Amino acid sequence: MRTQVGIIGAGPAGLLLSRLLTLRGIDSVVLENRSREYVEARIRAGILEQHTVDTLTDAGLGDRLRREGLEHRGIHLQYPGTRHTLDFPELCGRTVWVYGQTEVTKDLIKAQLDGGPPLLFDVSDVVPEDVDGESPRIRFTDADGVAQVLECDVVAGTDGFHGVSRPVVTAGTDSRLWERTYPYAWLGILADAPPATDELIYAWHPDGFALYSMRSPSVSRLYLQVDPSDSIENWSDDRIWENLSRRMSLDGWDVSTGPITEKSILPMRSFVSAPMRRGRLFLAGDAAHIVPPTGAKGLNLAVADVTLLATALTRLLQENRTDLVDAYSDTALRRVWRCTHFSWWMTSMLHTSGDDFDARLQLAQLERVCSSEAAARELAENYTGLPIEI
Repeated sequence: MRTQVGIIGAGPAGLLLSRLLTLRGIDSVVLENRSREYVEARIRAGILEQHTVDTLTDAGLGDRLRREGLEHRGIHLQYPGTRHTLDFPELCGRTVWVYGQTEVTKDLIKAQLDGGPPLLFDVSDVVPEDVDGESPRIRFTDADGVAQVLECDVVAGTDGFHGVSRPVVTAGTDSRLWERTYPYAWLGILADAPPATDELIYAWHPDGFALYSMRSPSVSRLYLQVDPSDSIENWSDDRIWENLSRRMSLDGWDVSTGPITEKSILPMRSFVSAPMRRGRLFLAGDAAHIVPPTGAKGLNLAVADVTLLATALTRLLQENRTDLVDAYSDTALRRVWRCTHFSWWMTSMLHTSGDDFDARLQLAQLERVCSSEAAARELAENYTGLPIEI
């Protein structure tokens, strides 16, 4: 097999990279070790920044997003007795959209299989080789158990933290890894309950953080701060609703309840690996960085990565110019660290530790954001997404 760009991983990063390259006349093949059903069922992020929506729309993938997604013009910040609204268009001229990563993935797969480049599911034994030269290859076993070799000009590793691409980069470069594990986790639920709020609610409470989000006009997505060692078996539906109601309590307002259809506990950590390149192998998305979900940055960072990478690879493969691929890692990491800081800041401001001194600092910060236009604008600019610098 022969292609220009071999892409390992069929998450949003790999699929969108293939789509962007196709629109620029560059061939690719996407390899995925899971089934289509598994990939399309993964529950992940749901907030799309303005640049992500614009990128998907420009790539011909915005119809269902704009038809079924929910545009949000701000968020509510809450602490006991106070709920304050941040108006994003007023503060920074941008909005965000609620549209699940699962739905983004379905749209990308449909476009890929509808006359797009090859997308191979259920592959195994994936090994990128000779990435330091100009003719790398990917060895793999296809779904029928047949050994294959994919010859490429470039390999893109979009296969996540546990994928095969990142170890190849770190083994062949003077790499560094930064990581922080947070002392709390999120218990997340999906519920068949109409959202009781027009915008997302980020709530600080002495008992722990809570987040009110949604997936549609009839489905709510809610989160509770819990201990990372906790077990989902300890959380009955009644206990979950009672905690959500208490942590989000506000006079004259109540949480909408309904059947819980999915619940899980998500540990929280930050992780950055540098560089994001070795020779002709480039990393994007979770293969290179992970952020806690508080700032809604994970999927959006992956989109920013592949937007940069698609432009850089186009310059390399069509013009034989290496300036953008040589700068790719440094350019992407500037945004990664900005978003990592914002995610850490939101997480630190809203999650309780049981320390009274920390609690007073958090409340002082929340009061500052809710009373200062400059502080509110800083949050809004970062939350809705900073411009992509190429």
